[in-house]
Amino acid sequence: MSWIKEYVSTIPDYPHKGIMFRDVTTIFESDEAYPRMIDELTAHYRDRGINKIAGIEARGFILGGALAHMLGIGFITVRKQGKLPRDTHREEYTLEYGQDALEIHIDAIQEGDNILIVDDLIATGGTALAALKLINKGGGRVTDACFIIDLPELGGSRALSENDCDVFCLAEYEGL
Repeated sequence: MSWIKEYVSTIPDYPHKGIMFRDVTTIFESDEAYPRMIDELTAHYRDRGINKIAGIEARGFILGGALAHMLGIGFITVRKQGKLPRDTHREEYTLEYGQDALEIHIDAIQEGDNILIVDDLIATGGTALAALKLINKGGGRVTDACFIIDLPELGGSRALSENDCDVFCLAEYEGL
């Protein structure tokens, strides 16, 4: 789906010098690209046996919510720590400059649910792997993960695949 690249804005040296920031909000703003992307993802996932989508805060909500609606399935919010009001499962993960944690509601997943993780970009895979571990804690099974952009050199897609998770990305970019 290389067509999607024409809708991605690249901002050099953001947020740090040497980083090429891939801004997908330009896709969401497009009345052509956003619906087309959701339609294509819906077609890809329609018959995969997925019964819930887990969207990672915040862009995963935009993508995953629309996809869950189109597939007629439930949506789970994967949030940063302290943002969910009910009892949660929590998973810490390592960032470039420290630690962070993700949470999901304990009652968001039923034993045996087949879950698709959705986010805007996969780089090192730390956030997506934390989401996968959270879902496993809740009794679900992550069968697939979906991203708009993959930065394959950073190894996140490979790490998910090594955890028996099929990864689907709409576009790849070399470098940071």
